[in-house]
This record gives sequence, C-alpha cells and structure tokens, in this order.
Amino acid sequence: MIDKREGAACASSRFSNLRNDHSTTIGGAQWCNLFDMSDRPGEVWHERYCVYEPIVARIESIRVLLVDNLIAEESQYSDVATREPDFRPDRWVRLERFVSSLALANIESNIRMLVRRPVIRVVHLADLDEDVVRDFDPDAIVLSGTLRDFDLYHPALLDRFTRFIRDTNVPVMGICGGHQMIGLAFGANILTLDGLLPREKRHGRMIEYQYRFVRITRMEDPIFAGIDDRPGHRWQKYTNRRHLLRVWQNHGLQLDRLPEGFTKLARGYLSEVQMMVRRSDRQLIYSTQFHLEKSFQDWQTDKYWEHRNESRDGRMLFDNFLIEALRFRGREGQIVPGGSGQVQALRTNSAGSGAPATGF
Repeated sequence: MIDKREGAACASSRFSNLRNDHSTTIGGAQWCNLFDMSDRPGEVWHERYCVYEPIVARIESIRVLLVDNLIAEESQYSDVATREPDFRPDRWVRLERFVSSLALANIESNIRMLVRRPVIRVVHLADLDEDVVRDFDPDAIVLSGTLRDFDLYHPALLDRFTRFIRDTNVPVMGICGGHQMIGLAFGANILTLDGLLPREKRHGRMIEYQYRFVRITRMEDPIFAGIDDRPGHRWQKYTNRRHLLRVWQNHGLQLDRLPEGFTKLARGYLSEVQMMVRRSDRQLIYSTQFHLEKSFQDWQTDKYWEHRNESRDGRMLFDNFLIEALRFRGREGQIVPGGSGQVQALRTNSAGSGAPATGF
C-alpha cells in the first residue's frame, strides 16, 4: 500500500511551479495567473485557459481528501485477475501507476486553480477509512477514476470501500470509475455499453470517448448553477443550448441502473446514468460517469484536444461541487464573499432563456 503522505507529495510534485498568490487586476476585477508570468508580461489566467469567460477563485480555503482508486501493488489484484491470459502483474501495476499520476494531477490542478488556499491529501483506496477522515478533517472527498474491471480488484478493497462510502458524512464526488464504485456500493451492477458483464468482453469493447453531449435532467440542483450562463456572443455555437453539458468521456463500462436513494442528474446516449446525487441530512454524494477534471490539464502536452475551452462545463461542475461541499459542512465562511456575483458581473453576455432546448 502506498503511504498517503508520500502519495500526496508525488501528486503535488507536478504542481511545484503552480502559484496561487500571483494575480493581476483588470478593470477592477481580480484575475489569477497560473504561473509566475514575469517573463511574459500581460499574459493572464484566462488567456492560458478558458477564452470565453473569466475563471475566478470563489473559495478562500478548503481541505480535500483525494482518493487514488487505481491498483498500487500486485497483492491488490484478485484471483480472477491472476487467471487472465495477459496477466503480467509488474506491467499491470506500472501502467496503473502511470495512469494514476495523470488522473491525480488533473484532479489536483482543479482544486489548486479554483481555491485560493487549498489543503490536499492523497490517500490510496486501500487506506481510506474513518481514521484518515478524522485525522485530516476534509471538507470534501474526490474519488479518482479506475483502469481495471472491478472483478480484477481484490474483494477486500471493494468491501472496505463499500463500508466507508455508505457511512461517511463528508461530501463526496466520484469521477468515472469512482462513479461506478459508488453505484456498486449502493446496489447497482456494472455492464459494458452493450449490456454484457465485464468478464464476458474484456477486450474490443464499445467505448464512449472524446467530448460528448449529456442532457441535464434536474436543472434545479445547485451543482448546475451558472451552467446555462454562457457568453453567447463568443461561445461555440454547437453547445449554445439549454440544459446541455459538453463533457469529456473515456469509458467502456456503465451502471446498469440508478442506485436506490440516488437522483439522476444527467443522461446520455450510450450511458443512461451520466450523473447522480445522493442527498440527505447526513450525506451528500455526487458522481459523474464523465470526466469533469480536464480543464487545467497541461494543454501544451496535448495539442489535439482543446481541454481548456472544451471542458468549461466540467470545470463549473467541479467548482460548484466544492461550494456545495462547504455549504453542506456548514463552512460557508470559507467561500469568498460575493464570489458568485463577481463571476456573473465579469460575464459579458448570457445564453439566456431564449436558447433552444436539447433534443434528447
């Protein structure tokens, strides 16, 4: 098992050059820079990221527990995994660790860019329990995606997670594989996109990949605040529709149904349960089948996909989740006063109620 503090240091090393204390003022509004721009005068946050609207940190401080759900060592594979024809434990683990480094970096970058003074701890799935929560006292928990099918995980890992997620009262966001783990813990099953059990089709699966549209089914949920307020005169016209998200997809599995106690928030063509929430007096659990963490991926290392602009909706969902987590914990004082109003004032236009509704 990886040491959670060592894991945090590893994930944070990719952000050693990130600075949240640099900013510049334009027209009386505060714009945060991603890097120290002293060698590039005049370049500010929004020029390196979303060109359609400003990105303003609305949260002063938050403590986030980031859970690495990918396999960390050979002993975490199941007996089923050892019988797979291509099972090479050392190679499998190396690939998992590489994918983990990318996934955690993207999630952590969202937190660091959307919060002025974030405190982040990374913990592996094998170490996630109430003792960790009591020790760190997080305001929110974010679950990473996964790589392998869940029957290839040692059953003890999933049993431990099920006990934790069903009992925790800390707000949770599960992403992709994290979304599927939450569904499993609350009684759903996992199927391929064409309705097979994962073991029936390990390879050659139908996948949902690249930017896709999903339809919001519960627009009144606070996590969608501001989603429809797109700057219409600049926004990409094909996304200028109400109640529609354009999000990054990369998965070949899905939940077979909405788990009991959850409300569906968004649906898609290939995967019906694209987003859901469990909301009660003691629990707030959001999860998305799609990836909402791509906005701050280093765009200079991936010049094919325009994540910084295409992932606008995902960024807003991530930001709104952190806001809702603080509200759920009764820690509204950590939200920047007037943050929402500042964002609205900086937007030059809105899609407004006259935008067409989605057709699916």
